[in-house]
Amino acid sequence: MSNNFKTEYDAVVVGAGNGGLTAAATLAGKGMKTLLLEQHNLPGGFATSFVRGRFEFEPSLHEISDFGPPDDKGNVRMLLEDRIGLDVEWIEVPEAYRLIVPNEKGGRIDATMPFGEEEFIAKMEEYVPGSKESVVKFIRLCEEVIDAFTYLAESKGNHDKKVLTKEYPNFLKTAPYTLQDVLDSLKMPYRAQKIITAYWCYIGVGVKDMSFTIFGAMFYRYITKQAFIPRFRSHGYTTALDMKIRELGGDIQYNTKVEKIIIEKGQIVGVETSHGDVIKTNYVITNTSPHTVYNQLIYPKTEVPETALKTCNARKVGFSAFVVYLGLDKSAEELGIDEYSYFVYSTPDTNDIYKSFHSLGRPVGQATVCLNKTIPDCSPEGTSILYLTTLFSGDCWRDVEPKDYVKLKNKLAEEMIDEFEKALGINIRDSIEEIEVATPATFANYTGAFNGSVYGYEPVPWDSVLPRMMSMNDEKYIKGLDFSGGFAFRCHGYSSSLQSGETAALLTYRDFMEVKKSE
Repeated sequence: MSNNFKTEYDAVVVGAGNGGLTAAATLAGKGMKTLLLEQHNLPGGFATSFVRGRFEFEPSLHEISDFGPPDDKGNVRMLLEDRIGLDVEWIEVPEAYRLIVPNEKGGRIDATMPFGEEEFIAKMEEYVPGSKESVVKFIRLCEEVIDAFTYLAESKGNHDKKVLTKEYPNFLKTAPYTLQDVLDSLKMPYRAQKIITAYWCYIGVGVKDMSFTIFGAMFYRYITKQAFIPRFRSHGYTTALDMKIRELGGDIQYNTKVEKIIIEKGQIVGVETSHGDVIKTNYVITNTSPHTVYNQLIYPKTEVPETALKTCNARKVGFSAFVVYLGLDKSAEELGIDEYSYFVYSTPDTNDIYKSFHSLGRPVGQATVCLNKTIPDCSPEGTSILYLTTLFSGDCWRDVEPKDYVKLKNKLAEEMIDEFEKALGINIRDSIEEIEVATPATFANYTGAFNGSVYGYEPVPWDSVLPRMMSMNDEKYIKGLDFSGGFAFRCHGYSSSLQSGETAALLTYRDFMEVKKSE
């Protein structure tokens, strides 16, 4: 096999999703001869766009965290603009979110929360008098989480335990605990807890099981660095990344699926594509799940380490999405839609909502976005774009018969529209000009995502960012193989996936240079 190589690259990146794109750009920027292979005919994976009638829809992105304005850049903006050199227009989202819980204990919750630490605290005190002290303490804990992660990143795997213990004691104390544990320990009022945890569905684990660490980091980055979206949908920045990779000397092949990652004696020696081409390389960064890599791509199968399979099986694959895309023939103002981002939870308990995502019943939790409230001219004048998102386990769609598929997805879409209308007291169905519905099967079909998952592995406390970070070297099962994207150690989400690509590339570059120096 190793004598039949068609060509040779220093590194091959499998998959042009967010992580794959930043990995390829970083490798090419370091001067490595880099090839990016993508099975689809365009870049982005979930980060793309599609057109129906007069409307161009954003398939999956709600907002990017840790971005920040030009004068106060977050990590993601610094990565894309300063280190990769991307020139793309970004628009700031006007508010953090509007949370609506119609059937909450003690009465309906309808809270619109702002960005900005002081602004958020003041608004929370307005909604829940007496909550300020506990909310301030919560935010300080979140800040310490961020500071500790920054230290760990800067230490590049050589952190000093004494420094962690002295400088970030609360980070270590809270690491094993759930979000609910921390909220209760702070004695935060119940309604304040409900409002402050609205972002929970972005992680996809109920607050009683969710790692505080990952929520705290996400929450603090949103509140202090605001949220941003690309001016021209995700397709705008992913195509810009394509151009940047080529500009830096990297090669990209679309409509090309990787069928095999070829291993000899525990070391990557090449990849084989769907066209039958065998490409020589000792380094592969894959933007797909370890489930897929170890079960389908590693060749020969005898090279798959048993420990790698056990690690995959120990983890739980996160949720896929069900999205209703609406092109409306009235403006957002005419329809009574005043905010960009809505969380509508028809059932108060997040763990009950989490459980509901495992069955095909009426959706009781949704995150809904009106694109026009951030980009007014994203659709023709007098129209608006709305997309409603809920979550489902890919497993619960396995038994849906083809003959029932369309009927089921239309039923669920109707129910989601109904929930949104009731929560806001408005009518949108009479203004629907275009409607499209994506299910877990849709996401699996277009991206090849395992089970259609858009969320990577569930970040429960034992398998959240910190444990994964600490075990990165232990999980290096095949020499030359690394992972980017939502299944990598940073967990899922646009921000994490984009940064994971750079991390994987820098680790690969380090290994590449060590070999070069020893030759």
